[in-house]
Amino acid sequence: MAQKTATAGGLVVVDKPGGMTSHDVVSRMRRLARTRRVGHGGTLDPMATGVLIVGVEKATRLLTYVIGSTKQYTATIRLGESTITDDAEGEVVARADASTLTDLEIETGLAPLRGDILQVPSSVSAIKVNGVRSYHRVRSGEEVALAARPVTVSRLDVLALRRAGTHVDLDVDVAVSSGTYIRALARDLGAALGVGGHLTALRRTAVGNFTLAEAATLDELATREDPVTMPLPAAADRCFPRRDATAEEAKTLSHGGPLTAIGLTDPYAVFAPDGTVLAIVQERDGKARPEIVLVP
Repeated sequence: MAQKTATAGGLVVVDKPGGMTSHDVVSRMRRLARTRRVGHGGTLDPMATGVLIVGVEKATRLLTYVIGSTKQYTATIRLGESTITDDAEGEVVARADASTLTDLEIETGLAPLRGDILQVPSSVSAIKVNGVRSYHRVRSGEEVALAARPVTVSRLDVLALRRAGTHVDLDVDVAVSSGTYIRALARDLGAALGVGGHLTALRRTAVGNFTLAEAATLDELATREDPVTMPLPAAADRCFPRRDATAEEAKTLSHGGPLTAIGLTDPYAVFAPDGTVLAIVQERDGKARPEIVLVP
């Protein structure tokens, strides 16, 4: 059998399975792509499944922009139980009877969680406190109080409601800004209703305009000669507005020089006449200056 060659690089939309960390996915992709230069654009908890954007080779430099994209999820919130991790992976620390909650009370509890809100992240998170991950401190027995941060919950809709004994399970459809913790929404809803709450299922359905419809499982990627499904030029074209440079502009930009501004406020990708993506630029002071040079 012929030896497979290393990939030229690009983005991969992975359908992350449950039970794996985002770093586990990166490790697997390093083996599949035959390169160490692999990263991901936004952590998913081990329990969670769904869209994880992976960058390979030069496309890892695009991940900074991917991370800040709006995220969409489907999730299940269980009312009537609180856990130490705010999801099903943690020990139950409190139980209450949620069976008497009315649909109206639940909707009233959801309302303050929509829009621009201040959210306290889950204490069992990857946020660093004095250089140490918060979850390490909690698992060592420390009490951690993280500061609230502004986030935006642009959609929080109930898809289904199920009552079973003392529990109420809500299936929800959520769209949020980067940095929002869905399990913190479950925790805060339960707290507002006085019965506790945690997340029992979470599936990320989109990151920006990358969706589950184009995602591939790791097993599917393992069958391909090159696991990168979106080469670097296509990835840049997908993530940014496009500007096509002249040959002279391409030469200038490939050496790190600025171009004349064309009036775009957001970062955009500049392409050479042959279709090569040259750089990601940002306009300021009348010039389009490279933030990331992608050639040679």
